Amino acid sequence: MKKTITLLALFFLFNSCSVDSGPNYLYEVLPIESVDIPAEFTLGEIYPITVRYNRPTTCHYFNGLYYDKHLNIRTIAVGSAVEQRDNCQDLNADAAADEYTFNFEVTSNGSYLFKFWQGKDDQGNDIFLEYEVPVN
Repeated sequence: MKKTITLLALFFLFNSCSVDSGPNYLYEVLPIESVDIPAEFTLGEIYPITVRYNRPTTCHYFNGLYYDKHLNIRTIAVGSAVEQRDNCQDLNADAAADEYTFNFEVTSNGSYLFKFWQGKDDQGNDIFLEYEVPVN
C-alpha cells in the first residue's frame, strides 16, 4: 500500500501543471475613429459595416466588438485586450490604424440608429458618432 501511495505521489509530482501565470491582460474599449456604413438598407439583406480605430501601443490587441441592441438602436465600440508587460511601445499613426468589418443583417422595418463610441468628453460623458439608416 505504501509503495502505491509513493508511486501515485511521484506520478502527480511529475505530471502536475506548471504554475506559470503567463501573460496578464486588462480589457479596455477603444474609440472608433470612422465608419463605412450604407446610406440605406433593404429588409432581409446583409451589409458589411467597417469601423476604423487606433491601437495606442504594441500591447493592444483587438478583442471583439462591444455590441448592444435595444429595439432599432445599435451601440458599438471596439474591445481591446492590453497585455501587461514592460516593453510596450507607442504606435505612430500609420501603425496604429486598424479596422474591423462585421456583417449586419436587416431584420426590422423603420430606421436603425447606430451609435459608434468615440470616447468621453471633458465632463466624462460618452461621445458617439451616430448614423440613422432607413430601411426600404
